Amino acid sequence: MKLLRVGKLGSEIVAALDGNNVIRDISDHIKDLNPKTINEETLNKLRKLKLSELKEINSNIRIGACISNPVDFLAIGLNYKAHAEGTKSKLPTEPIVFNKSSGCIQGPNDQIIKPKSASKMDYEVEVGMIIGREGKYIKEENAQDYVFGYCIVNDISERSWQKERGGQWIKGKSIAGPTGPYLVTKDEIKNLNDINLALDVNGNRRQTGNTERMIFNFNFLISHLSQFMTLYPGTIITTGTPAGTAMEMEKPEFLKTGDKLHLKVDGLGEQFHEIIDEELCQKDIRVKAKKIEAL
Repeated sequence: MKLLRVGKLGSEIVAALDGNNVIRDISDHIKDLNPKTINEETLNKLRKLKLSELKEINSNIRIGACISNPVDFLAIGLNYKAHAEGTKSKLPTEPIVFNKSSGCIQGPNDQIIKPKSASKMDYEVEVGMIIGREGKYIKEENAQDYVFGYCIVNDISERSWQKERGGQWIKGKSIAGPTGPYLVTKDEIKNLNDINLALDVNGNRRQTGNTERMIFNFNFLISHLSQFMTLYPGTIITTGTPAGTAMEMEKPEFLKTGDKLHLKVDGLGEQFHEIIDEELCQKDIRVKAKKIEAL
């Protein structure tokens, strides 16, 4: 199934795509996609639904993040050989693991706010895994038993905070983390090791990759992480990005206000974003507040 959360920010309902890519309301059967509902029991119940008979939702509705309130938002660094080489980094012998703040999760087409002190904001198209079953010391051959589904993650990164300020990467990795549009259940993925990823900036291709070129594959990552921590339902694990990020360029073209991003991943859908300035955004909020006060 392709599950999604639609509606105004903070008021999203759960929906699903039917066989004709029509959005159907399934909110009478599941109240949200979160750690309490992302499990095999929920999936078995949803599989019995006849989506074509459920209420249709207008395709122009806002799409929210495909999961709410995840337990953890884990990420893997330098997991594509060409990207590691492009950043002049040593190839990792074990996965590089870091966190993104769960507070940075946002919808797949929402505007991305550029903080006023961000000077080297970058993009990273990635495949994210959503854990659907609690596990620790998971064997690699059993890893998929613990996966609920997959989604696109845009690992927005402020390189100056990540690379030049010391400490942990989480500082530079928590501006934004768009997820979705869909949470695609694992049974819909034909071949995990042959998924194409692409990202364009202002219509120009920047990133092209395929999961076959990951240094550490999906099953290995799950097993590896579970040696150090318990993986809980609703955990996001985003698995690294291909070559082509701005930081790899001889003359880096970091994201600026007005830039438009387009991400596409086989079977997982597309994301569309515009970069907006934080100060302009705050000004717009103040203007709207004054208008409301005047009513």
